[in-house]
Amino acid sequence: MTKLEARNSKLEATPAAAIAPVRDFKAPDAWKLARNLPVLTFVLLKKLPAEERFARNSQIRRAVQSIAADIAEGFGRYSYQENIQFCRQARGSAYEVRGQLVSALDANLISSAECEEADGLAQRVIQTLNGYIRSTSKRPAESRKDR
Repeated sequence: MTKLEARNSKLEATPAAAIAPVRDFKAPDAWKLARNLPVLTFVLLKKLPAEERFARNSQIRRAVQSIAADIAEGFGRYSYQENIQFCRQARGSAYEVRGQLVSALDANLISSAECEEADGLAQRVIQTLNGYIRSTSKRPAESRKDR
């Protein structure tokens, strides 16, 4: 088991009733998973041919890095609705990464196994973000004051 796989296996879903208020942007599992996605995709990007490194590499790097960044930025916003909006943007970036991976696969720039591994992690980020969005939308505005 690689370090990345070990780190991902620790991020198991927590029952909604057991979720305590999030006190730091580093706490949500979505952010923790999103940190792993660049690690995996940057390895794939190094394999791209020189002619693909500028456009495709740049596009994927920006999208994959914005996922965790948007989660963190959303956490720093005043209202839950703003936080949720940034999480939705992060989710959109994760879908963009998935689309870019499929495009790279179609162009025979990465293998099917590489695409499946990175896409699987991106899907897990999306699912975890969806859960975080759901739980955040249920939090009353008053509970945010103690943050």
